[in-house]
Amino acid sequence: MATKRDYYDVLGIKRGASKDEIKAAYRQLAKKYHPDVNKEKDAEAKFKEVQEAYDVLFDDQKKSTYDQFGHAAFDQAAGGGNPFSGFNGGFQDVDLGDLFGSFFGGGGRRPSRQASGPRRGADTAMRIRIEFMDAILGKKINFPLQFDETCTTCAGSGARSSKDIETCTTCAGQGTVRQRQRTILGAMETQATCPTCQGRGKTIKAACNVCRGQGYNRVKHDIEVNIPAGINEGQQIRIPNKGERGIEGGSNGDLFLEITIKPHGQFQREGNDIHLEVPLSFIDAALGTHIEVPTVYGEVSLSIPQGTQSDKVLRVRGQGIKDMRSGSPGDQYVHIKLMTPQTLTKKQKDLLEQFKKEDNQNDSFFEKFKKMFRSK
Repeated sequence: MATKRDYYDVLGIKRGASKDEIKAAYRQLAKKYHPDVNKEKDAEAKFKEVQEAYDVLFDDQKKSTYDQFGHAAFDQAAGGGNPFSGFNGGFQDVDLGDLFGSFFGGGGRRPSRQASGPRRGADTAMRIRIEFMDAILGKKINFPLQFDETCTTCAGSGARSSKDIETCTTCAGQGTVRQRQRTILGAMETQATCPTCQGRGKTIKAACNVCRGQGYNRVKHDIEVNIPAGINEGQQIRIPNKGERGIEGGSNGDLFLEITIKPHGQFQREGNDIHLEVPLSFIDAALGTHIEVPTVYGEVSLSIPQGTQSDKVLRVRGQGIKDMRSGSPGDQYVHIKLMTPQTLTKKQKDLLEQFKKEDNQNDSFFEKFKKMFRSK
């Protein structure tokens, strides 16, 4: 079996390179060797080698393990197998701001029933309730979360040191043993999980004194979550590596936060548009006026045309919610609700009586309404 190249040499970077440098080197080489672009015979092998190096060095936990133990920490049965056999050729950039994807599972092919290397944990999901304006404007929030974290002392191996990890002598590192049984149909050979190593393909002479051989510790941290401006009800935010713990030092799955939003007392949301009911006196509606109307970003001036009727809807362009992808804002729709005063002063009554006398020269709105029935 050919000796694996150092992952840093594969990507052409120095030890201590930043995540941005790792990502840039990976993207350049992945584009160069991608089988759909490069038709050379060894292009696919080089592409997988680049992907394998990136998967380890870009993941902080795996990188720490690699820096401490080298390739041995990831080889199955001390070199008998490729821990990245689940690679399916896809590109993944994991970031706190990545939003609204499907649940990405483990990806790739189902792991072999033989000795397994590091495997990613399952994804988990939970709901989080946020304020209406936080969904509109965006906000960073913190909340406490308990999860299993890879032991930093043993890098998830469960062993006190790399010298304390040995290939299982019962199954020779395969993780399974063959058993012969006699049946009425004759002798049959079956395969079962190794009882010595429980399918891991390796045994530990001395356990890590921090995690006691488990490879992980239960921790509680305050997690900072970036709520992006414009997020809507039911959408999800992915938090990498905060799901179920991985196996054999593999990375945790992802945590998906499903957003629920508290309703606002006045603003109503429809997609990226905002609707708002505004009370207005019948005098202002009849004469026309200018008002300072509230929006989710502050107050803006709105012209009320002369003769505005109740339930009239006026549009304020660009005062809705900014689309998360395009950045284009929706609109705000102002629904006019005419209000009739319940108490009047004597002077107000006299003025309205005078208005009524002058208005009686023409048919009232109600008289016009009744004439519609008389004509039929």
